[in-house]
Amino acid sequence: MSRAPRRLTQRDIARRAGVSQTTVSLVLNNRGDAAARIAPATRDRVLRVIRETGYAADPLARRMLMQLNQILGVFTYEPVFPSTSADFYFPFLRGIEESAENYGWDLLMFTSAPVTGGRRRIFHENNRLRVADGCVLLGREIPSGELSRLVAEDYPFVCVGRRDDADGRPVPYVGADYVEATARLVERARGLGHRRFAFVGLGTGAESSADRLSGFRRAAGAEAPSFMAETPDPDERVARLVEARVTAVFVEVEAEAVALAAAAVARGLSVPRDLSVMTLGDATTPVDSPLDFTGFHIPRSRIGRQAVELLVDVLHGRTATTQRLLGCEQRQGQTLVAPVN
Repeated sequence: MSRAPRRLTQRDIARRAGVSQTTVSLVLNNRGDAAARIAPATRDRVLRVIRETGYAADPLARRMLMQLNQILGVFTYEPVFPSTSADFYFPFLRGIEESAENYGWDLLMFTSAPVTGGRRRIFHENNRLRVADGCVLLGREIPSGELSRLVAEDYPFVCVGRRDDADGRPVPYVGADYVEATARLVERARGLGHRRFAFVGLGTGAESSADRLSGFRRAAGAEAPSFMAETPDPDERVARLVEARVTAVFVEVEAEAVALAAAAVARGLSVPRDLSVMTLGDATTPVDSPLDFTGFHIPRSRIGRQAVELLVDVLHGRTATTQRLLGCEQRQGQTLVAPVN
């Protein structure tokens, strides 16, 4: 089998143009006083080599030369393509599609990624990321190693959901402000007279889980109990809530809120009179429940639209801010009332 040709680097371009690699980088980025001092003839020579060698296939060079394919990729780290409009990810995808259509760009769904260790991987021997000008990434958890590689290779991308920095460099994203939304929900409960709070959820792993716990801690205090993976049984959770005299519990996953409420009722408690139960976002999977939970809505369609808007701005060099958090809409529901005592 013949091996794929090695991708050209800035060093290759510099050698062919007879300039330093720093000069090539300044020409490509086209920013700052140093770039302005490059002689027009030198700039033209570098750009001519870029065109002749096909280095414009690199997204950074294409962005400089405005030779964009008008194609945006969408990659998901888990099966998120919906079969019904009730799917959690449907609003995200709808927002992405609406925004791409508004800009006149095509969407390319990357579906050939293999599953390794139970998870999809964007980087594999047949990956075709560079067919697209940039990519929107979806998934609850995105491997930090892949984010680091995307950042290091200057591949234009935007994550749906807040992501931690990669090797000290900011990761572009549009996400929901779970910290503020959760803190506001706790304050709503406090305003009704609740003083004993508890958190039920992962609280670690994905940034969205960590942010919810952070918002809870900010408003409820560091001493408020949390029941995470070590206490999965709903009956045991209710017993511990009763023991701690908790009157308001904040649950990360709606399915767990349903199970917790059912266990509370089975124990003889009234929801919400004895125990107010709130959910921290929209259900990730459809859940049948007689309760209309108090909580907040994630602006999913708006996040999808703005992810595309941000990616297009990045591709055209029109933005200096690549991280956005959008506010969540508080949901009234019926499961938060003033405590009995």
